[in-house]
Amino acid sequence: MPMIDVYAFAGTFPDKHTLATDLAAAVMAVERVPDIPLFRQNTAAFIHDLPRDALANVDGDRDHVRIQVLTNAGALDRAKQIAVVKELTSIVSLAAADQSLAERTWVLLTEAADGGWGLNSHANTNDELVALARAQIAQINKAQ
Repeated sequence: MPMIDVYAFAGTFPDKHTLATDLAAAVMAVERVPDIPLFRQNTAAFIHDLPRDALANVDGDRDHVRIQVLTNAGALDRAKQIAVVKELTSIVSLAAADQSLAERTWVLLTEAADGGWGLNSHANTNDELVALARAQIAQINKAQ
């Protein structure tokens, strides 16, 4: 149930809603979590438009994109980390219609501490999240 934040100067992405949806779906696919409401409704991306003067590297360049992906602890093994960075970089480059943006995109992968994933007014541990998913899968299977 990752939370994805994308920071870029205003106007970089003409269709922010589609970008957010594509990023969230991509991380779900890389994680290989079940396609259930628990994950679909709690995996989201937020696109943050920054004023042009609010972003710069040491050289003063301001045409970078920063993506931060927050997952629960241990959600991404090394292969999944590599896949997420590659996929999200590709998605933002396509969304901006600028393939060179891939060279100027930073992706930061971070993890919430076990017990630090708040959902439904409760700070969930990884085991509790797994139990929620299993219960929802059982409920879906029972209804079929």
